Amino acid sequence: MSYGLLLDIDGVMVTSWQALPGAADAVAELARRAIPRMFLTNTTSRSRAEIAEALADCGFDVAPREILTAAKLTAEYLGAHYPGKTVWVLNQGPIAEDMTQVNLVDDPARAEVIVLGGAGAVFTHEALSTVFERMVSGIPVVAMHRSMTWSTARGLAIDTGVYLEGLEKASGRRIKAIGKPSPVGFRTASELMDLDPAQVVMVGDDMHNDILGAQAAALVGVLVRTGKFREDALRQLQRDEFGPVPDHIIDSLADLPDLLTRLYR
Repeated sequence: MSYGLLLDIDGVMVTSWQALPGAADAVAELARRAIPRMFLTNTTSRSRAEIAEALADCGFDVAPREILTAAKLTAEYLGAHYPGKTVWVLNQGPIAEDMTQVNLVDDPARAEVIVLGGAGAVFTHEALSTVFERMVSGIPVVAMHRSMTWSTARGLAIDTGVYLEGLEKASGRRIKAIGKPSPVGFRTASELMDLDPAQVVMVGDDMHNDILGAQAAALVGVLVRTGKFREDALRQLQRDEFGPVPDHIIDSLADLPDLLTRLYR
């Protein structure tokens, strides 16, 4: 059976840009099997080229064209839905090179669309108040993703999704989110591999954004017990007999080659 792989990066392959045990060897083994692959990430702190370079430093051989970021997906969405509009981006990290087709401006007062990227030090009270003010005046706001947390070497940190809920409740308006768990990224990656979503295996550490989001888009979900994974959250999900659960669970990316051998003999 023909199938492809969609791999999350942060928390699956690396944490704070340090390779997780066995991950590089697993990715190399899967490359030797010539399985079609893409890397889908909500990381917004680096461009695709920078991510590929950082992965190379960790022992991974990944080309920028194989990486599909929330920033790249958002740029494509803006081109389709807001062509030519001026866009102000609030984001922690330099990602302009992945949004070259977008008419970016530095002044939010000149923006016809506002984009929220990854949270960080730039998400100040003043900046978020500006977003809220423009939002209630009718300016559309788009988020690169709706992730609530991200994994660091020091533990979990809050991410953009925490702020989105507050902005939406205060303004009474909905913010369109593009990255995981939106089906946009999963379907785009499947199309780039020339595969049907049902033929694609999504591997991630975020049970809701990576796995259940992928399964809702008809992909096969494989949850790894690294990164954001929390055993108590999994047990809570498993107690709900009528709710969705991950298709497969493995301890780490190092176990993926064996799982795929069993699934696709």
